Amino acid sequence: MLEFANVSKSFWTGKQRKVILDRASFRVERGNSLGILAPNGTGKTTIINMMAGLEKPDEGEIRRSCRISFPLGFMGGVVNKHTGMENARFIARLYQLDPDYVEAFCRWLCGIEEYFDMPVGTYSSGMRSRFCFALMLALDFDIYLIDEGMPSSTDIEFNRKAGSILKERFENTTVIIVSHQPETLEKFCRSAAVLRDGQLYMFDTLEEAKRLYDYTA
Repeated sequence: MLEFANVSKSFWTGKQRKVILDRASFRVERGNSLGILAPNGTGKTTIINMMAGLEKPDEGEIRRSCRISFPLGFMGGVVNKHTGMENARFIARLYQLDPDYVEAFCRWLCGIEEYFDMPVGTYSSGMRSRFCFALMLALDFDIYLIDEGMPSSTDIEFNRKAGSILKERFENTTVIIVSHQPETLEKFCRSAAVLRDGQLYMFDTLEEAKRLYDYTA
């Protein structure tokens, strides 16, 4: 379970305070994937980062009682001076997984050949994105976080393999995805919420959320 209890978050833009969440309380149970609809610039990435523990709320509490992923495509935690192999094995140990398995999985999915044994700092942005994407899929989580702004790969073979794994993985796990497009959520979620002016409005169905989102857009 992931729970926000009276969580508030805001930023100073230099001219005014931008409120992302204002005393928001909601819960995501395992097995009930959630989509969050929000216009661009309203704090979608900030919410996902708070769920992952990458950012702290100004007030309130975020409770996690299951294994929650870092955002899909997130590139933090990877050390540039270390090779792909070294990064994969190190992070496997952090999550108490078999380093041999995580290394082999990432090596196979990335398809970057000899670059896997070179420092990540030498990778192109596309290669680095594929490595981080593969690394997350190699780990076992109860809830996966997806930010629509995550990096994507232009490598067709990688997209084919990763897409197949994602489809299978998401059939047996829970997904939280933030997007400004309702069509994106249809692929993953039945229940949904709308983020508007710091308030999060929860709905049992995506159709209900879409009606409010379209009305206020």
